[in-house]
Amino acid sequence: MLSLGSGGAKSTKPSFVSYVTPEEIKSEKEPQKKERHPNLLPGEVVFCSTNPILKYTQDDISQRGIFGTLLCTNFRVSFISDETPQEEPTQHFKNKLYGENDIPLMCVDCLYGVYDEKKKLITGGMLKNKYPSKMIIHCKDLRVFQFCLTFTKEEEAKKIFQGIVHHCLEPKSLKCVFAFSYANTKGPEMQRTQRTLMFDSQEDWSQEMKRTKGNCRIVTENQNFELSERLPKYFIIPAAVSDDDLSKFPGKGLPIWCWSHHSGCALFKASSLPVTQEDGVAQAWMERMLHAVAQTHLYSVKIEDLLETLPNIQDIQQSYTKFKQFFLIDNSTDFWMSDVKWFSSLENTGWLDIIRQCLQKAVEVVECLEKENTNVLITEEEGSDLCCVISSLVQIMMDPHCRTLTGFQNLVQKEWVAGCHAFLDRCNHLHQKDKECQSPVFLLFLECVWQLVQQHSPAFQFSETYLTVLSDSIHVPAFGTFLFNSAFQRESCLKHSQRGPLSWPAVWDWSMQFDCKAQELFINPLYAEKLKQEKVLRKVPRIKHQRQLSLPSSAFKTPPKKGFFKDEAESLKKMLRVKRFSRWMVPPDSPAVATRQFYEAWQQKPLDYHGLLLPCLDGPAMRLWMQRYLRWTPEAQILGGGSVAITSKLAELLGEVRALQRELAQKGWWDSMGEGHHRPQTMSLALVRTSLRLSSYFPFAASRNWSFKPVIPTGLLQSLMVTDKLASQEDETNEVISLV
Repeated sequence: MLSLGSGGAKSTKPSFVSYVTPEEIKSEKEPQKKERHPNLLPGEVVFCSTNPILKYTQDDISQRGIFGTLLCTNFRVSFISDETPQEEPTQHFKNKLYGENDIPLMCVDCLYGVYDEKKKLITGGMLKNKYPSKMIIHCKDLRVFQFCLTFTKEEEAKKIFQGIVHHCLEPKSLKCVFAFSYANTKGPEMQRTQRTLMFDSQEDWSQEMKRTKGNCRIVTENQNFELSERLPKYFIIPAAVSDDDLSKFPGKGLPIWCWSHHSGCALFKASSLPVTQEDGVAQAWMERMLHAVAQTHLYSVKIEDLLETLPNIQDIQQSYTKFKQFFLIDNSTDFWMSDVKWFSSLENTGWLDIIRQCLQKAVEVVECLEKENTNVLITEEEGSDLCCVISSLVQIMMDPHCRTLTGFQNLVQKEWVAGCHAFLDRCNHLHQKDKECQSPVFLLFLECVWQLVQQHSPAFQFSETYLTVLSDSIHVPAFGTFLFNSAFQRESCLKHSQRGPLSWPAVWDWSMQFDCKAQELFINPLYAEKLKQEKVLRKVPRIKHQRQLSLPSSAFKTPPKKGFFKDEAESLKKMLRVKRFSRWMVPPDSPAVATRQFYEAWQQKPLDYHGLLLPCLDGPAMRLWMQRYLRWTPEAQILGGGSVAITSKLAELLGEVRALQRELAQKGWWDSMGEGHHRPQTMSLALVRTSLRLSSYFPFAASRNWSFKPVIPTGLLQSLMVTDKLASQEDETNEVISLV
């Protein structure tokens, strides 16, 4: 026994290997282990939670991360880190309802599990007895979360995995949505916002028709939804539609007023009424509806069936499903591998082309209203999908009020919420198995608006950040704005609740999500607001008073209605009745050529940000909404650059100009009327100017930890690079050019 340690034996090399596993590291911290919970909202209940869970970082494939507690409530999936930050990070844009590590249940798009290093899509009712080593969650706002379950006890890992799958993927009842628990805690003061019209009363519709000087009539017979459950409580129709025609068909084919042009013509939308040649009653009824629309102005109307020229909702869904996959990145390597053919791959999805087609169709409608002074009736199967897209875009292009923050919210509330767009089905808030009803139609509209904002930024009071936040708020189950399919469904849930009448906050009450400083980023600092002094100057010349001073007004009295105004009016109507009823029944290329000519004629005129706006539809003009789609990808962000840096510099110059204006006003050399209207816009980028090196996707990525290592992985960089041949070719080319 002693000889074993004697010097005569051959000595072994000193070697000591320590294998410290994360389990052993966590065991040292067991006395301090606590499951931490977030600050729960009123009505929020924790279903399940477990600790420790490792949340992976997204910047590389080194499997680094942080440990913490993963929990699931009736509102969100939340991860809370065990690490206590030494310095509290400054968050300029913090959401009050959920944090950067929280996922609202309605925001979960799909869930993947990693089994034996193989990634599999998880569906409801699948893999009940097994749990993966890693869980990957893809969100509808394009965030990606990866959680490792191997460091958790088997029973706890299985419980949290099955709980998240059940509450995020399984079909559920509408009354199980968190909004119903949250609504019970809110008083009636949250039922209505201050300035945004809800269009749930006759007064709101009267105010809107008075603003646009429309000459239609308000229907009040649907207050109890006796006419149709697919129509709002109040709506506007042509004045020539009789009360008997209202009840002929349950809401089908009825022309609903959208907007009136200052010339007198108007835009209407309607759901399609299937009419066969044998059905003489339906044909006669449709003819009466067309005549009623035509009588609104100059006895003219153009009818367009949007399903004949635009993609249907299934095509829109398929295109967006392919499109979003390029932004749901699990790690850096996947991002750089997709970068080789990135632009061509995006184009092949057809999503940008669908946006272009919608803008093209909206310009065609604008041309009919603006150039031809013709009433327009757009139709589709339900009248609440593409009709909402086109009618809203037309109003934004033609009505400067819709380009203000309040006006835009009124527009969305009128055309989409009160217009009975099926948000519940299209957004699949209840995770139903039927995918045919699912389609991002409202997101398509926001994409089109973003294109207009990029091309004509000074014409819009709201910013790109506002549109991005609005697209995120669709999937926050705390509001009633984007939760229902129709006004009837909303009213039924309000009245027939077991806990009494409910009231949901509107998404337009932004103070529920953001503080005042964060809301300042919703305002475009470069918005060219129409000053009040311009209105005053226009009211100075009054021709009527000059005319009264020169000649008595009796000299200009209208003669009695004789001749043309009486006898020939009916014959003229009969002539126009034949010529002015038309459809876009022309070859597909003709509207594009005509629209191009209309756009070029508009482009030659002086640009008026408070007048008609038309988008450029050329290929390079259609851009990617980078803030929304790339804000969570660190490799695509520019530190200290991008549009934020440009806007910040312009805002600084604008602040200096206004400071000079104030100095001149104090000396009496400048009229300061209207200056106060710009003050919120000057303050909107105060946060931007306080920081020197912000991400190009501020404010969403402002608080990230930046790494200064090479952004492309070394192995991938070597495979993508061309070595000495490229450099020598460039040198040879330069030499040839210099000799010439």
